Amino acid sequence: MEEKKSKVSRRKFLKKGGTVAAGAAAATIAMPNVATAATTVFKVQAAWGGGIFLENAKSYVDRVNKMTGKGFRIDLLSVNSVVKTSQMQDAVHRGVLDGAHYVPAYWYSKSPAASLFGTGPCFGWSAQEMLGWIHYGGGVDLFNELMGSLGLNLVSFFNSPMPAQPLGWFKEEVKGSSQMKGLKYRTVGLAADVLTEMGMSVVQLPGGEIQPAMKSGLIDAAEFNNPTSDSDFGMQDVSKHYHLASFHQSQECFEVTFNKRKFDRLPKEVQAILEYASEAENSNFYWNNTLRYADDLIKLKEKHGVNVYRTPDSVMAEQLKAWDIVVDRISKKDPFFAKVVKSQKTYAKKVMNYLLLNQPDYGLAYKHHFG
Repeated sequence: MEEKKSKVSRRKFLKKGGTVAAGAAAATIAMPNVATAATTVFKVQAAWGGGIFLENAKSYVDRVNKMTGKGFRIDLLSVNSVVKTSQMQDAVHRGVLDGAHYVPAYWYSKSPAASLFGTGPCFGWSAQEMLGWIHYGGGVDLFNELMGSLGLNLVSFFNSPMPAQPLGWFKEEVKGSSQMKGLKYRTVGLAADVLTEMGMSVVQLPGGEIQPAMKSGLIDAAEFNNPTSDSDFGMQDVSKHYHLASFHQSQECFEVTFNKRKFDRLPKEVQAILEYASEAENSNFYWNNTLRYADDLIKLKEKHGVNVYRTPDSVMAEQLKAWDIVVDRISKKDPFFAKVVKSQKTYAKKVMNYLLLNQPDYGLAYKHHFG
C-alpha cells in the first residue's frame, strides 16, 4: 500500500514538475524577445579645449558615469565641438546640447547678476565660502529665480572652489595702480567693469586667444586663471612678470548646467547623482589643482625665468574701491542684482566673522618653518 502511494506521488510530482519545467523553458525561449531599455546619453560640451580645466570636466563626467551604470551616460565634448563658447548656454536652453561645463562669467552679457555667482566682489570670503552661500545661504534659490526671469530652461550645479586668480602678466613689475592706467588688459565678467573703473582698457578674449594677442601687441597685459593654465597657454613666452593675488576675480567656480526639461525626465536617482557628483568635485578639484598650481609656479620661476611678485596691497585696495563703485552703480539700475549682493553680504558677514576670528595666521607658521 505504501509502495503504491509512493509511486502515485512520484507520478504526480513528475507530472507537475514537467509542467513547471515546460513553463520555465517557454519563459526562457521568450526572454530574448523582451527589449532592454536603451541607455540615455547626454551630450555635454565643455568650454575647454585641453589643459587642467578639461581634466576637471572629465573628472566630473567620470564620477557620474561610474555611478549611473548602463542606463545613463554623459559624453563630454571639448570646446567648439557643437557651438562656440558664447553660444553654449543658449544651445543647452534650446536642447541642441544637453549640458555644458563652463563658468558663469561666460554668460555675463545676459545679466550682470550672473557674475555674482562666480566672479563677483570680494566680501572677505574665498570661493569656498561663496559655494557655501550658493548651497546653504540662499544662493541656489536666487540663481533659479534669475533663470526664471530670463526665461532660461536650465538647471545648474556649482562646484570647484578656485583659488584667487592672479592679477596676471605684465611687461614690467607693477608697483602701483598708476602703472595700470591705459593698459590694454584681458579679463572677463564684472572684473572688466572694475578694471575699466581703474583706468585700464579692457578686452574680453577666450583663453586660447590671450597669448597670441599679447604677443602681437593687441593687449599689453592679461590674466586667465592659474599658473598651470597660464603656462599651458605659453604666457611665459610673452612676459616674464607675473603678479599673484588680486580682488578682480578672487572667488570663482565651475557651473555645470543641463537642459531642465531633459533633466526633469531623468530618474530621481540619476538626478541625484548629477547633483552630488558635482559636490564631490569640490574636494577633488581643490586637492588636485592646488598641488598642480604650486608645482607649475615653481617651474615658471626655475625653468622659464619668470619673475613672480605678490600684487601690492595698494593696488588691491584700489580694486576694492572700484568694486564699490561698480556694485553701487549696477545695484541702482538692477533690483535683482542688489538683492543678490545683499544676500551675499549677509552670509559673508556672519561666516567670515567666525572664520577670521578663529583662523590662526598661517603665514606666521609658514615663515617659522620655511623662512
